[in-house]
Amino acid sequence: MKHIAKKRFGQNFLTDQGVISSLVESISPKKDDLMVEIGPGLGALTKPLMQQLEMLHVVEVDRDIIAWMEKTYVHNKITIHNSDALKFDFSSLGNAIRVVGNLPYNISTPILFHLLDNVAVIIDMHFMLQKEVVERMVAAPSTAAYGRLSVMLQYRLQMEYLFTVPPEAFDPAPKVESAFVRCVPHASLPYTAKDEALFAQIVTAAFGQRRKTLRNTLKGLLNDEGFEAVGIDSQLRAENLSVAAFVNISNYLSQKN
Repeated sequence: MKHIAKKRFGQNFLTDQGVISSLVESISPKKDDLMVEIGPGLGALTKPLMQQLEMLHVVEVDRDIIAWMEKTYVHNKITIHNSDALKFDFSSLGNAIRVVGNLPYNISTPILFHLLDNVAVIIDMHFMLQKEVVERMVAAPSTAAYGRLSVMLQYRLQMEYLFTVPPEAFDPAPKVESAFVRCVPHASLPYTAKDEALFAQIVTAAFGQRRKTLRNTLKGLLNDEGFEAVGIDSQLRAENLSVAAFVNISNYLSQKN
């Protein structure tokens, strides 16, 4: 029986064999890797990964897909976790995890932030995402795509846009292009925020009204004296600041508190 994609889970199943081969080649799985796939769907990536791994963990919320997987796969090669990826404790699998997946468009950003909380146990991540999301992830300052997602991910991760995937590679075909991205946690942070909660608060406030100047968006957090102390023009907008600049603001404020 053919599984029908469910809108509530944002399901679009990858079917293009050429694209699948490129994905697996980019991931480059090794036999003893501790790998977890988020949202395996109908096994486009799962099958070729299982051929190269001793064991593959998969996290899947759709019970119908799990029932299909349990009938389809050899169980000494796969461990199925019936869980919402947003609630799954990735650190429970071990301390050297590789994460892969074709992430549902509707919850891709929350999943990325959830994985940041588990970044201490992650070696690397390879994801298929909406192209626009990948462009935001890797965007440089002073570009239209640069925003809160760019800053928060780039603080923790080194990211590489690998290639674009057309809608017709999926069934059903989404209305947008997709892209494949590699994310590798920094071995040591290039810039360290002394108070990461404060850093996140500043980034969120700065991009809350991205057309406004920093003087307006950071009002109540940073005054004229503060802008002068960190060497930042208060007439700039959030999109003009590098990750390092946001860390500098955060560290200046954490010293004052």
